[in-house]
Formats: sequence, structure tokens, C-alpha cells
Amino acid sequence: MKRKMTDVTRAKNGRPVHHWRRDVVELAALFTAVAVADAVANLIGHGPDGPTLLLVSAVALIATAAFHTWWARRHGHAPPADDTGARPGTAGRTAADEVSPRSALWRLRTTVRDEPGSLAALCTALAGHRVDILSLQTHPLGDGTVDEFLLRAPGSLAAGELTRAVSLAGGTGTWIERADAHDLVDAPTRILGLATRTALDAAELPLALRQLLGRCTIRQLPAAPAGSAGDAGAVPAEGVLEDTVLRLRAPEGGVITVERPYLPFTPTEFARARALVELDSRLGPRIPRGQDVLTLPEGNAITVHRADTGDLEAAKEMHERCSARTLAMRYHGPVGDADRYLSHLLSPRFGRTLAVRTTSGRIVGLGHLLWDGDETEVALLVEDTWQRRGIGTELLGRLVAMAAEAGCESVYAVTQSSNTGMVAAMRGLGLPLDYQIEEGTLVITARLEAAPVATGLPARD
Repeated sequence: MKRKMTDVTRAKNGRPVHHWRRDVVELAALFTAVAVADAVANLIGHGPDGPTLLLVSAVALIATAAFHTWWARRHGHAPPADDTGARPGTAGRTAADEVSPRSALWRLRTTVRDEPGSLAALCTALAGHRVDILSLQTHPLGDGTVDEFLLRAPGSLAAGELTRAVSLAGGTGTWIERADAHDLVDAPTRILGLATRTALDAAELPLALRQLLGRCTIRQLPAAPAGSAGDAGAVPAEGVLEDTVLRLRAPEGGVITVERPYLPFTPTEFARARALVELDSRLGPRIPRGQDVLTLPEGNAITVHRADTGDLEAAKEMHERCSARTLAMRYHGPVGDADRYLSHLLSPRFGRTLAVRTTSGRIVGLGHLLWDGDETEVALLVEDTWQRRGIGTELLGRLVAMAAEAGCESVYAVTQSSNTGMVAAMRGLGLPLDYQIEEGTLVITARLEAAPVATGLPARD
């Protein structure tokens, strides 16, 4: 079977095809041509009309050559003789050649009347602009339906043209923004992934809510004394939906507030957010367990691990060993009030905390990654006798890597302009930095890149 090859296959592989039948035909054609040439020569040389016949033959030959040239040019795109029957150039074409060379992903949300044919009219309008609907979610309302689309549109189609087409098809309150590859995951899969992250780590709840609801500001207020104006009892157990604001009971008794001024929340989104908070409440306090043992340049071993309120007493003991200047650099306020901040800082509800312990078990460093509305703050505190050993740089690198992994676009640190150690640690990240200084207070903002920041100290088992 391998030796028996067709002429097409052999010609395709670059080996010319020879066959005995073709050789016989070519030999017969040669003899016929010689005989015809001899007959014509005798007729011209001995006949009375020889010159005329020669002229007519030349004209016929020229006309035949001209016709052949015209025919070849008109049908020059025909398949070659060794074509297998496939369309020309099929193997080298891609899907991008069939459509616009560039396309764009859009997330579009609009409200339509709750009646038969309204969605069909909307889809027809999108199809008229060669827009592909990748996914669709419906959010029923009392007097209509909010339809949320993930669209792939031609790159030349502007957002204004898209929203105008939707409006002409009956859509109202249309909102649109650019999407990316992360939005290609279908809604049930994305929600299950967010629930898994929340179940593994209590600090993931604010991030999960932000990814579930899009660009929004999330704040968590601690429980207020009973009977006060800010008492969480004002928020019922099932939560409150107020157009662009969600209020939910936090598991520990406070209030979680979610604000999205540019787009009202739907009852469907409210139910999803409430389900995530309820899952977090049922699972109770939790953080991932694990630790890394690192070696300092002088040879001392330290352990880095996630911390929570269970480490409160050890953190207070570190405060007692720190100098007043170190505490003032960190908290920017009265040193005597430093301890009362720890309960908030160590709570997974407000962010993530890394603790550094020595081989004896004492905490000598704390690093905080705090969710501040729609921004993210980093803060460091290292005990005096353990400063200038790379601990702050190690903590900062890990915290920034966590922020990048969580999808944060930037992190900022608030310190004093005289805190050269913090400034050096931020510059050591190798990220673009913005500086703002006012009355001795320095705010350094680092814009995060796609790759997480690597830590600097060697790890060991």
C-alpha cells in the first residue's frame, strides 16, 4: 500500500510522474507533427497558391496564440493540474480571514419590555451589525427584563453605534463596557469558582463580591452598640436592595455595603450576593493554613504565615517591644491607641495579614493587605531589633503578589516622608510608582503588572 502512490500524491511530493501511456502519446504526436510539416512544405513549394497558404497559416497561428493568451489570463485562478479538489488556499486560511481582521468584546446590558418578540428584535438588530452573541443572562423585573450580553463585534463598530442599534430595537437604560477573555467563562461556572474561593478563605469575600458584581465599592462597618444610630439591626437579616446600593448583614454582626452608582442592581444580583454572604456566615472564621520557613542573610530562620484574630495576643506583645518611633511611623497617630487597631487589622473581613515569627514563636513582623473600598492598601510593621534584615521587603513582595493575584490594579502605602525603609521597600518592587506628599505624609501608589512580584529571601523545607 505504501509503494502504490497516485500521480497527484507523487507530484505533490515533488517527484515528477512518468507513465508509459503518456510516452506513447507524446511519440505519436511527434510523428504526426513531422508528417503534417512535410505535407505543408511540399504543398507550399510545389503548389500554385503556396505563398497565399503560407500567409493564411501565419495569421491563423497568430490568432490562435492571441486567443490562448486571453483565455489563460481570464482563467488563471483555476486550480492547478495536481489540485486535489479542495478550494484554493483552504489550508492556509484561518477564521480571522473570513471576518473582520479585528474584533472587540463588549459587555452590554439593557432593559426590554417583558413581552414576546422583544428579545428577538434585539438579537435581529445585533445580527444586522454582524455582532455575535457569546452569552446571555436575563434578570426579570416587575415591568420588564434586564438582558445582559457578552458580545463579539467587528473592531470598526463603535460603542455608540452599538447602543444606538439596541435603542432602536426597543432597549432602554443601555449600559456598555469593554470585556476581556475572563468574561468568556459562563455565569454558573464563575459563581461556583467564587463560592469555592470564599469557602477556602474568609478574606476572599469582598473580592468575590467585587468580581461577581463588577466595578463597585465595598465597605464593611463593624457592629455598632445596640440602640445606636449605626446599629446593624437597621438592616434586616435578608438584607436591603436600594437601586444602586446593597446592604447585607455581615457574619460577625456588622454591615457590608456595596455601591455601584453607574448601574442599578437587579434582584438576581442581590440574591447571588446574599448567597455568598450566607455561605461565608455558615462556614465561620477560617484562613488557609500553611507556612514558609525562610533564611535571613545572616542565617537566622523565620516563618511567614497567614495571621488572624487568633494571633492578637502575640501581636500586642510585639507592640510592647517596639519603640514609640516605630509605632508612630506605622499608625500615624497616638502610640497609646496602637493596640486597638489590631483587632481590625487581623480580621480576615478587612483584608489579609502575614505574620513573621522567629524559631521561638515570637511575632517580629506584620504585613497587612487591606481592602479600602475599591482600593487596596499595604502596611508594614517590623520590630526594631529585626529591622534592616529584609523582613519588610519580604512581606511587601508577598502582599503585592497577593494583590496582583486578587486582580487589584494598584496598591498604595501611607507613611511619613522620613520613613526611608518603607520608601526603599516600595522602590524595590520594580513597579511604576506615583508619589503624593502633603504635610509630611507620603502616599506611594504602585501600579501592578500582570506578573506577581517574587519574594527575595530563600525558602527551605
